Amino acid sequence: MDDRVAGALSLPEDWPAHPDLSLALNRMGSFDWDLDSGLMHMDGAALAVFDLRADEYDNRPVTLSARVPADEAVRLDGLVSQALKAGLSNYGAYFRMLRRNGTPRWTHTQGFIRRDGTGRPHRIIGIVRDATQELSDSTARWELDEERRKRTSLVEVTTAALAHARTVKDVTDVLRNSTGGLANLGAASVVMGLLESGRIHLVADGPEGAYVPGTRYTRTDEPYPMSEVVRTLAPRFIESADDFAASYPILWPHIGHLGITAAAYLPLIAQARPIGALGLLYSDKAGFTADERNLLVALGSSIAQSLQRAMLYEQEHDLAEGLQQAMLPRRIPAVPGAQVAVRYRSARLGRDIGGDWYDIIPLPGGRVGAVIGDVQGHDTHAAAVMGQLRIVLRAYAAEGHSPATVMARASVFLHELDTDRFATCSYAEVDLRTGVVQLVRAGHVDPLVREADGSCRRLPVEGGLPLGLSAEFGRLEYPVSTVELDPGQTMVLYTDGLVELPGSDLDEGMQLLVDLVTNGPRELEPLADRLCEAVDERGGEDDVAVLLLRRKAAHAPQPGGRLQQHVAQNDPEALTSARHMIRAAVRAWGAAERADEIELAADELITNALMHTDGGAIVTIRVLAGPERRLRVDVEDRSSALPRRRDAGNSGVSGRGLLLVDLLGDVWGVESRGTGKCVWCEFLVPERGQPRRSSAGSDVT
Repeated sequence: MDDRVAGALSLPEDWPAHPDLSLALNRMGSFDWDLDSGLMHMDGAALAVFDLRADEYDNRPVTLSARVPADEAVRLDGLVSQALKAGLSNYGAYFRMLRRNGTPRWTHTQGFIRRDGTGRPHRIIGIVRDATQELSDSTARWELDEERRKRTSLVEVTTAALAHARTVKDVTDVLRNSTGGLANLGAASVVMGLLESGRIHLVADGPEGAYVPGTRYTRTDEPYPMSEVVRTLAPRFIESADDFAASYPILWPHIGHLGITAAAYLPLIAQARPIGALGLLYSDKAGFTADERNLLVALGSSIAQSLQRAMLYEQEHDLAEGLQQAMLPRRIPAVPGAQVAVRYRSARLGRDIGGDWYDIIPLPGGRVGAVIGDVQGHDTHAAAVMGQLRIVLRAYAAEGHSPATVMARASVFLHELDTDRFATCSYAEVDLRTGVVQLVRAGHVDPLVREADGSCRRLPVEGGLPLGLSAEFGRLEYPVSTVELDPGQTMVLYTDGLVELPGSDLDEGMQLLVDLVTNGPRELEPLADRLCEAVDERGGEDDVAVLLLRRKAAHAPQPGGRLQQHVAQNDPEALTSARHMIRAAVRAWGAAERADEIELAADELITNALMHTDGGAIVTIRVLAGPERRLRVDVEDRSSALPRRRDAGNSGVSGRGLLLVDLLGDVWGVESRGTGKCVWCEFLVPERGQPRRSSAGSDVT
């Protein structure tokens, strides 16, 4: 440690004196807690007090939770928070921690709070020391216990720990905590049962070997202590082994070998009705004082409230989980020309339910829609909104709307729902024959593309506002980004829970994801599993949805292929999409040298149909089989009026469309159809390396 750091961590002049300080200094370490970054740097001596090696500590205070029991952590957090809020300059506290072997150690910490010019705390410098020898003196221990009794009661400490319990198992874990909970009452073990349909379900059965066969479920009219307290709504205090044996002769022969000398059974009552019963078993106690009885009754009331909250939470979780599973696709359809893998991971390892979803939508013409989205919130309502959004997105896409229109309509739908939730979403329409991907992003994270060689890159996509918000603010324009997915490339869609890292920004999370995808398994199913495992490993607290789509090489367009798309009037996105389709098809079918001519001629035919007819146009591009390889563009409309080529004159601004088609194409024509007509043009497309010949038969150089 250099002089500057040593000076920063030296004891202040107003550090309180202590008679045993000289001894404690031999077992004392220092810490420097940066409140802005949340990092707490500890020297080797401080780590030794916590029985931690340097490689076990990552400078994050939460890592110390492995050594500090939950109830002590709650008390210390409250003490530091109060000092910061009250404007204090220092604080001190004794607390218990656990050594590596599980034995307790008394410890003392003293911190000095540094504030900036505005009084805002930004740093805490202090020490932590082993106080075991100091507190071994009975007088010092009595003073400490007296101070703790003045500060908080046992009921308050237990209630504070129970406030963090979210499930029934959490409640029982708090009560069984060997360094807190009911250990403060001297109870050797805990038994607890919950009332379900007129029967008591045993959820905590005391010490090892205490389970009595046939008592997992018991009726309230059976001669057992928990049945009695549920039936009478009054506590039952058993003051001796003889009292237990005489009162419950059926139960005692099964548990008499456990050395129980006393027991207290409490009804758990919430909202004036019993929800279960709690039993505390003692191995070195004889009788209960009036204060102990009052304390246990008060504690039972607090436990009952926590249990009811946990039971309601579990019921809501089960309902939300069932609702969410029902709303997500039961199966992903087989997609010709692609491999698909999807995953959903609930928040906090299954303890929360959110609004993340994925979907694969088969579309006409060899296309497929891929959707990933996230509704705000983690509850039943979020799951319900998610299900409705998934359905309407699927419906709008299946109706043939462009990706931008699909997103805009979904936003209006969400805005008109009776909800204050919004949603982020990405929608990709993939033409697996050409590899053309049209991407729309509504406030969602950017997708990734994994190359065939395994490398991965972020795919920046221009986006609009989240669904619901864009409708509320009248900003329904969603730009469409068009990219190409080559055979063997994989598009990675995901929700933000996959890139959220505690204490880090989004860019760091994105880079970590890129590294995971790059170094992950090549096959999609193992890769999807690996991405979810990585979230579990770092303790991610948000739910995650993942959709991986890989274009197969075998589905690349071949000679003789055919692509078709409808272009509605007043739909510029559809017109742009048709142009991208034509460009991609021409390149995929080996006619890149004529791409500009074909695209310009097709654009003229489409524009004529949209300007001079009603009902839009259907554009088809295909390769004709025959002795000469030709590429043909058909544009169908509903008008029976046949077009004619005319001279636009020197000053004309229109009339040159068919003239351009005539000049660009090798041959063109018009065919009458029963519901309209088809204007077409053909282009000679030689095999690669062969000279192109004009329609007259001469070589074109």
